[in-house]
Amino acid sequence: MNTATQDINRNALRQGRRLEYFTIAWNSLEGLIGIIAGALAGSISLIGFGVDSLIEVTSGGALLWRMRVSADHQASERAERIALRVVGACFVALAVYVTYEAVITLIGKHAPERSIVGIVLATVSLIIMPLLARAKRKVSAALGSAAMAADARQTDFCTYLSAILLGGLLLNAVFGLWWADPAAALIMAPLIGREGIEALRGKTCCADSA
Repeated sequence: MNTATQDINRNALRQGRRLEYFTIAWNSLEGLIGIIAGALAGSISLIGFGVDSLIEVTSGGALLWRMRVSADHQASERAERIALRVVGACFVALAVYVTYEAVITLIGKHAPERSIVGIVLATVSLIIMPLLARAKRKVSAALGSAAMAADARQTDFCTYLSAILLGGLLLNAVFGLWWADPAAALIMAPLIGREGIEALRGKTCCADSA
């Protein structure tokens, strides 16, 4: 590998680390705001979105750690598999929780409050996530990193959740369609559950070596 190629790889690796730091910071903030705003408004979809963001922090941290690694490749792979199973179990549990709460809300006709904070959060996320995913894909191409490419797909997944969340919150806030929030949660649940199953199978962002 020549010097120019090494410089490109080093620059791409630094950029990748900066992107992961930003992802972790943003998802932490997004998760806390989502959970608090969702609890105040009684919004199942917003709470589910917030918890999902916090779970994503763990996944992003695993990839960041993976990028820094490590002398003992075998040990790192073993620890990674354990981390993936934990993350996957959390996603599956979240999908079950969101489904249960959404069904109970629909049956009981419990109307959530309008959440302006939630609408702003979903809107900002809907802007940031596609830009972040595109930046990760560029780094992935520069490094030839399957892990970063998969992480970019996971960021795309967050974009879909943001769009679903925003739709449900807007329908409730603008048109008073109280059922839109639990309906949005029910749409989100299988997506979250699928992400969990893929993590349990070792097919999510950190499953491939960088």
